[in-house]
Amino acid sequence: MLRKRAYSDGCAAAHALDLIGDRWAMPVMREMLLGPRRFSDIRAALPGLSANVLTQRLEELEAVSIVQRRKLPPPASVQVYELTQWGLESEELFKVLGRWAARSPYKEPGPMSPVSLIMSMRTMFSPERAGAMKAAIGFRFGPETFRADINKGEISAGRGDVADVAVLFDGDQNALIESLYGGVPLDALADRLQVTGDRALADKFLTLFPLPSVVPDLRPSISD
Repeated sequence: MLRKRAYSDGCAAAHALDLIGDRWAMPVMREMLLGPRRFSDIRAALPGLSANVLTQRLEELEAVSIVQRRKLPPPASVQVYELTQWGLESEELFKVLGRWAARSPYKEPGPMSPVSLIMSMRTMFSPERAGAMKAAIGFRFGPETFRADINKGEISAGRGDVADVAVLFDGDQNALIESLYGGVPLDALADRLQVTGDRALADKFLTLFPLPSVVPDLRPSISD
């Protein structure tokens, strides 16, 4: 079942908007790109989203075969939501949109969820800057752990064990974002983000995610 306000246009891009163009649909999908999530997990990652709207979006995405729900086996025995195989293919869409929108002169900094940060790394990673680097980098944001394995100009980043990593970033993911994309020195963020392990490697890691150039701001100036 598609949303009631459809474009009724034969263009596949217009149909994509019929499927995922409603407010909050794509952020909800994003939170499942790294694996199944409980309803409460998605809600916590998107604090501006009400429980009623989240329920509605999950039902709509399930109705069009993008999301499916299942119950985890014991001892968990909880219901989770996950992207279907077709839904997982949307990662490339998120990457293309992310790189494109990062060039906007109107984008302002804002909070990001842990999943959003990891997906951002997967999007902005520069193989040229990584060169021959081979390293395992860990992240602990609250109860969640993630890792990025870099090898021969490629990055694999997702949920994972951080026991054997060379560097561990532990704390507020938004503090890491300030350093990663805002250039804030790690020492200035020490009250929100702890870094253990190879500090030189940590500093090098932070240079591997260059943002694309911003397009000119064409809005009329006040003096015009």
